[in-house]
Amino acid sequence: MSVSLPSGGIRAKTPAGRWVLLATVLGSGMAMLDSTVVNVALPSIGRSFDTSLAALQWTVNAYTLTLAGLILLGGALGDRYGRRRVFVIGVAWFALASLLCGIAPNVETLIAARALQGIGGALLTPGSLAIIQATFHADDRARAVGTWSGLGGVASAIGPFLGGWLVDAVSWRWVFLINLPLAVVTIVVALRSVPETFDPQPRGRFDVSGAALAALALAGVTWALVEAQGNPTSAALAGAAGVVAGVAFVVVEKRSREPMLPLDIFRIRLFTSVNVVTLFVYGALGAFMLLLVLELQTVAGYSAQEAGLALLPVTVVMLLLSARSGDLARRIGPRWQLSVGPLVCAGGLLTLLRVGPHASYVADVLPGVVVFGLGLAVLVAPLTATVLASVDVGRAGIASGVNNAAARAAGLLAVAGLPALVGLSGDGYRDPGVVDTGFDRALWICAALLVVGSAVAWFTVPSRALAATEPDVPDGRAAPCVRVGCDMAGPPLDPGHERVQGGVTGRERPAP
Repeated sequence: MSVSLPSGGIRAKTPAGRWVLLATVLGSGMAMLDSTVVNVALPSIGRSFDTSLAALQWTVNAYTLTLAGLILLGGALGDRYGRRRVFVIGVAWFALASLLCGIAPNVETLIAARALQGIGGALLTPGSLAIIQATFHADDRARAVGTWSGLGGVASAIGPFLGGWLVDAVSWRWVFLINLPLAVVTIVVALRSVPETFDPQPRGRFDVSGAALAALALAGVTWALVEAQGNPTSAALAGAAGVVAGVAFVVVEKRSREPMLPLDIFRIRLFTSVNVVTLFVYGALGAFMLLLVLELQTVAGYSAQEAGLALLPVTVVMLLLSARSGDLARRIGPRWQLSVGPLVCAGGLLTLLRVGPHASYVADVLPGVVVFGLGLAVLVAPLTATVLASVDVGRAGIASGVNNAAARAAGLLAVAGLPALVGLSGDGYRDPGVVDTGFDRALWICAALLVVGSAVAWFTVPSRALAATEPDVPDGRAAPCVRVGCDMAGPPLDPGHERVQGGVTGRERPAP
C-alpha cells in the first residue's frame, strides 16, 4: 500500500503523525518487551524442559548474538530497500520466530527460534527510529523522538510485570506468543499509514561477509565461555574459531571499500573511550539482570510476577530522570556523570548483598534497586550523547549503531561467562544455596566492572566533550538527542540526521 510523504515531512500533532508513532512504538516496544520478559521466565523454562543452566544462558544469548551481529546490516538494508519495507519484514520475522518459541517442543528448538528472533530484531530495531527521523518535519522530530522514547520506556516498565503474570497465570510460552497480536497491529498500521523512504544516494555493496564474521566471532567466544567447565575441549575449539573469525573480521573491514564497521572511527579517542565504558557498564548490567531474577525466585521464594515487579523502580527512575540527566550533561559536561553514575550503580549492587532466603522486598530489595536505577539515570543519557558528539554528523548513525552493538555484545559475553566464574553451572541454578553464594560473588564482580568503567571515564572523557553540541558551536558534530528510552539491554539507536529531498530522506554525507 502506497502512502505519500507530505512535502517537508509529517507534523507530529496530525493524525498521520500519530499513526506513524503508533507503528514505530509498537514495533520497537515489542522488541523491548522481549528483552525484559525472558529473564523472568527462565526458571520456569528450566523446569519445563528439565534443562541445564547452559541451555538457559543460550536462551538469552542466542537472541542477543544475532541481534548484536546483524543490527548494523539491518539499518543499511532499510536505507537501501526502504525503511518501512524492512521494518515490516522485521516485525513479521520477529512474530514468526516468537510463534516458534511459543510452541517449541524442546530447549534446542527454543534456542534456534531465539536466534531467529534476533534476526528479526536486527531488521526492525534500527528501522523504528529511522522511520521517525525520515518522515517527520524537521521542527517536530525532537518531539516525535521524545514521544517514542517515553512510550518505549513504558513498554520496558510493563515488560517484567506482564511476563511474570503470564508465567504465573498461564505459561512461559505466552511470554513469546503475546508478540503475535502486537505484530499484526504493527504491520497493519505500518502498511496503511507509514510512508516509504529510502536513502536517495545508496552506495556500494552490503558488507555481508563482515556481518557474518562478526556474528561468528561472537558465537565462538560465547560458546567457549558457556561450555568452559562442562566441555573444555569443545570450548577451546570454539574459542579459537571465534578468535580467528574476529581477526578475519578486522582484516575484511580494513580492506573493504564499503565496510560495515569503518575501523578508522576508533582513531577518535573519545568515541573509543566511551565504548570501552559501555562494555564495562553493560557487561555488569547484563549479568546482574539475569542473576537477580534467579536469586529472587530460587532463593527468596518470589513468584515470577513478584520478581518481574522487583525491577520496576529502575525503569521508573530512568523515565523520570533521564531527560534531566541529559540536560545536566550539556551544562556541566559528561565526565562527572559518566564517572559517578557507575559508582552509584555499584553501590546499589552491593546493597543487594542483603537479599537471601525470605528477603523482604521493602527492606532488602527496594533500596538497592532504587540506588541502581539512580546510577543508570545519571550515566545512560550522557553516555549516548557523548557517543554521538564524538563524531561528525555524517557518522552519527554508525556511531550509535556501534555503541548499541557494543552494549549488547558486553551483555552477551557477561551472561555467557560470569555464571561459571561464580560457581553456577549444570543444574546449580535449582539449588538455593548455590544460587545465593554465586549471586553474592557475581555482585562483587559486577561492582568491580562498574568501578573500572568509572575510572576509564574519569581519565579519558573530557569535561567539555558535549560543548560542540550547543547551537552556537557549529563544528559539524552531531547534536545528540538526550531523551533516551529505557531499554536496559542497550543504548538507543540514532540513525543519523536526515534531510528531506523531493519526498524522500537520506543521511547527510560527511563533508569531503
